[in-house]
Amino acid sequence: MTHLNKKPRLIENHLNKVNHIDDLPDDLVFSILRKLSSSASSPADFLNVLITCKRLNRLGLHPLVLSRAGAQTLAVTAEKWSDSAHRFLKLCVNAGNVDACYALGMIRFYCLQNPVSGASLMARAAIKSHAPALYSLSVIQFNGSGGNKSDKNLRAGVALCARSAYLGHVDALRELGHCLQDGYGVPRDVAEGRRLLIQANARELTGSLRSYLSLKSGDETLTEPVQEIRPVNRFLKEWFDSGRVVLAEGLRMCSHGGCGRPETRSHEFRRCSVCGKVNYCSRGCQALDWRVKHKMECAPLDLWVAEAAIGDVDAVEVENHAAG
Repeated sequence: MTHLNKKPRLIENHLNKVNHIDDLPDDLVFSILRKLSSSASSPADFLNVLITCKRLNRLGLHPLVLSRAGAQTLAVTAEKWSDSAHRFLKLCVNAGNVDACYALGMIRFYCLQNPVSGASLMARAAIKSHAPALYSLSVIQFNGSGGNKSDKNLRAGVALCARSAYLGHVDALRELGHCLQDGYGVPRDVAEGRRLLIQANARELTGSLRSYLSLKSGDETLTEPVQEIRPVNRFLKEWFDSGRVVLAEGLRMCSHGGCGRPETRSHEFRRCSVCGKVNYCSRGCQALDWRVKHKMECAPLDLWVAEAAIGDVDAVEVENHAAG
């Protein structure tokens, strides 16, 4: 019996004595962990490495590593939200990670109902030219989110939107195009607005085709481009769809499926002027949802009444929604 146990014990002792990770210099380990944090496809891919040993855990949570964490590494899901997830994002924020400032800012503003802290975090990212944070702050300014209707600041919203569009954010480019076309918060310029809308549509189509071709190479059953929902917007949508938090009476969600923003006060979002059944936080979301879904559903209220009475009404296409 002693002879049978001798070999496993020798192997165990040898493994305890030899730890190649401890032999690596800190600079090399930092370099590897920084690369991992920026390229991981999910938080689990990154954190599972850190729990393998104390040294990796210590170095992996160093600001030099967390400052490089990419959007997917920070893409905590609403289902797995916890105090630990909150602490992880705060560590990344303290390390100066602008993506973490934006993600945690959105979560605090809309989900944790802490608009002051949330807006402050998004502002930290916006100061460093983070395009999604600039656009989100513009939506807040357009709607007066987190405050009263009198807190709307259209000129500030346009300025933030323009900066985000300049940095290449497609949603901001589309929103700015609608603002110029409608004269919303800026002198009306229909020609320039249409030019920006065409540019936004072209960029969106290019991105969709790239995603489609990338996915199709691994799945031949795909038949059309898939529009990806950004991690933060997916978090917002899952948070409220799960029933984890119930919106106060009278508050509505943005009807665009890729947004996830809720109202912070009654009647904050604009309704569809034709059917009155859907609500949007922005003109950009309205244009996207019209093209993807609402175009096939929208009909004037009197036709909905007629449909209920007659039982069969042809679909009605409303041309004034087709802009963009």
